[in-house]
Amino acid sequence: MPEMPEVQGLTAFLAERTVGRTIVRTSVGAIAALKTYDPPNTALHGAEITAASRRGKFIVLSCGDDLHLVFHLAKAGWLRWYETLPTTLIKPGKSPIAVRVGLDDESGFDLTEAGTKKSLAVYVVRDPEEVPGIARLGPDPLEETFTRDVFAGLLDGRRTQIKGLLRDQSVIAGIGNAYSDEILHAARMSPYAIAATLSGDEIDRLYAAMRTTLTDAVAEASGKPPADLKDAKRRGMQVHARRGEACPVCGDTVRSVFFADRSMEYCPTCQTGGKPLADRRLSRLLK
Repeated sequence: MPEMPEVQGLTAFLAERTVGRTIVRTSVGAIAALKTYDPPNTALHGAEITAASRRGKFIVLSCGDDLHLVFHLAKAGWLRWYETLPTTLIKPGKSPIAVRVGLDDESGFDLTEAGTKKSLAVYVVRDPEEVPGIARLGPDPLEETFTRDVFAGLLDGRRTQIKGLLRDQSVIAGIGNAYSDEILHAARMSPYAIAATLSGDEIDRLYAAMRTTLTDAVAEASGKPPADLKDAKRRGMQVHARRGEACPVCGDTVRSVFFADRSMEYCPTCQTGGKPLADRRLSRLLK
C-alpha cells in the first residue's frame, strides 16, 4: 500500500507535470472507484490544474478553489504516467484501469488497481473536506507543528497497542503497515506495547524514530517517477516484508505475525527482548 513517502513522491511528480495544464478528458473504467456524482467527473473537462497537494495518503489535484480531483490508492492501487496518453478505449471491467485523466499536451495518467479486492477511491468535490477520509484525518507527523509534546498528547490515556495507533489515520495521518514496522524497529519497541504506558524516554525515542524514518523515506522518494517508487520503498525497508532475513542492526532473524489481510515484521532482539511474538492478534509475548 502506498504510504506517506510514496504519496508525497507522487504528489511532487504530479505538481511538476500537471499544474498549469488543462484536463481535456476523463474516462471511468471502474464505476465503483468513483465515489461521488455531484459534481460529475465531466465537470473537470476544461478545468486548469492549479495545485497538487497531499492529505495523509490522499492526493488532491485542485482546479481553482471550487473543484478538486481527490484519490486514494488504497492497498493495490497505483498511478501510471504517460507522456503521450494512449488513445485506446477503456472497457469497464476489462482492465485494471479505474480512471484515466488526459491533459491538453497529450500527457496524462491512469489510476489502476490490481487484484480482486477493489478499494481504490476517486472523488470529484468542491472542497477536499467533503471526502470523509480527509475530514477525519489526524495531524501530519512531518508538519512543524507536530512536536514531541503533541505526539505525547495523542498517546496519553490510549490503552491501544502502539502498532495499531501509528496506523490509525484519525490519530496520525499517512503512516501505514510498512512504515509503522520500520518506525517501531528504529525505536527498538515492541509493536504490542501499550501507548498509554510508554515512559517519557520511550516517547522521545519513538517520536525521533518516526520523524527520522519518514523524513528519510520522503527524501528517497523525491524526484523519482511513479514507476520507480515501489522499488525504492522496498530497498529502504529494514524489517518490513523481510521475514526470514537477517536484521541489519543485530543479525537476528526478522519474524512475522500474520493477520487476516496483512502481516507485520519485527526483530526479536531489537524489539521484544529476544522473545518471539505469538501469531495471534490479541496474544501477548510467548512465555
